[in-house]
Amino acid sequence: MEKIKMTTPLVEMDGDEMTRILWQIIKDELLTPYIDLKTEYYDLGLKHRDETGDQVTIDSAEATKKYGVAVKCATITPNAARMTEYDLHEMWKSPNGTIRAILDGTVFRAPIVVKGIEPCVKNWKKPITIARHAYGDVYKNVEMQIPGPGTVKLIYTPADGSEPQEVTVHEYKGAGVCQGQHNLDDSITSFAASCFEYALDTKQDLWFSSKDTISKKYDHRFKDIFADLYETKYKEKFEAAGITYFYTLIDDAVARIMKAEGGFIWACKNYDGDVMSDMISSAFGSLAMMTSVLVSPHGYYEYEAAHGTVQRHYYKHLAGEETSTNSVATIFAWTGALKKRGEMDHNEALSSFAEKLEKATIDTIESGKMTKDLAIITTMENPTVLNSRDFILAIRETLEKSL
Repeated sequence: MEKIKMTTPLVEMDGDEMTRILWQIIKDELLTPYIDLKTEYYDLGLKHRDETGDQVTIDSAEATKKYGVAVKCATITPNAARMTEYDLHEMWKSPNGTIRAILDGTVFRAPIVVKGIEPCVKNWKKPITIARHAYGDVYKNVEMQIPGPGTVKLIYTPADGSEPQEVTVHEYKGAGVCQGQHNLDDSITSFAASCFEYALDTKQDLWFSSKDTISKKYDHRFKDIFADLYETKYKEKFEAAGITYFYTLIDDAVARIMKAEGGFIWACKNYDGDVMSDMISSAFGSLAMMTSVLVSPHGYYEYEAAHGTVQRHYYKHLAGEETSTNSVATIFAWTGALKKRGEMDHNEALSSFAEKLEKATIDTIESGKMTKDLAIITTMENPTVLNSRDFILAIRETLEKSL
């Protein structure tokens, strides 16, 4: 077949370890044989980030602003052990955090549902999408270890020179710890707008939850901004689309989720979204079956897998051992980006191909061919366990039949 043309490139952000290996196989076997693939390439592998002083991460985010759509491989966020392993100049920040801050985006994560991989929660019939606010809270906190008796205060000093405000955090009688968190009205508003827009785009109900009964200023601010934006801008649009916006406390939301059928978006503050997305992915089957898209209210989209770099499999790969690494979420990162690129460029052939590749991936698993992580949890009898490359080749074989 003639290769599908692309008019506008994707921003391609390469990554680390086993996912970097899978990234290349996916391109070689599932994409470039069928698409005249145009990308603006950025190497976000840890060594190259270190060599560029992490400038490459910033450049890739700015390129996403230019082209509108990016696809990202999983990357290492270094800790002390990685500092030594890679001989780094600095313990660089999370690339995802840097990109989120530049794009002002919200992360939406949803499980990929296939027959034979049944959710742990028996009444979950449809995917539950987690919308995670990607700014502030504990991820931008400042902390202090308190050595002994004393007082800790929060002090706000207005830039206009007016009277400072202060509040006592705690009067310590002995040693302890203290933490300060912040957020911004602009960021919360962008988060809310992204959630409302994504709900309209996907025609799903939207839930939002926080703990405003306890956090009467911080969490209540989130609740108020969501409510004000909904009433002034989105209520009529939601009613016309036949979807609803629903607020409840985070603990009530958790209880309701366990009895819900799914098929909606659950918007959470940063920490809640971090934790709950892992809970949802595990309960639906596997973190390797979880999609992730960063959506900016300014019209930028960045697609990636929700999981990490699969370090343990990478070391096995380096030792020449066979691995059976699940590439589904990484494949869906590519298909998500290609569908969005096709939609934005009015390139129906590109969007259609991406949809066929997604279906081929699901059909391959439902035919009984899968990686080891899925074979362990499937309800199918006698599944065929494939190694990393052979699983991708099996998807290509399925895909060929649909083209």
